Amino acid sequence: MELPAVTDEFMLEMRGKTRQYTVMLLKATPKLREPGADALAWEHGRRTHAFRLQGILSIVGPVTDGGELCGIGIFNATPEEAARIMDDDPGVRAGIFTYEVHSIRSLPGDRLS
Repeated sequence: MELPAVTDEFMLEMRGKTRQYTVMLLKATPKLREPGADALAWEHGRRTHAFRLQGILSIVGPVTDGGELCGIGIFNATPEEAARIMDDDPGVRAGIFTYEVHSIRSLPGDRLS
């Protein structure tokens, strides 16, 4: 596979166009296997869709390899705002999920297709 040429000028131009976003790493706890956890996970998903529709959660995806990491999200928000959102998540409040947030930079309009 041949890659397009990328000049230093192009790199400098793109670096100037980046914006701050927050990546959230969602982790499952052993409580996710307890009775009633499915209903909490369902409501977590409903809330996730609402934030997607509102434009606050730009990219979201479950991690399906069966490990502790069970989801990722990229918030169009500061790490502090994303943490407040996640602290109010029903799955986090119930202890079936934990999370980490990290500040990242990306180009506006980046997306999955």
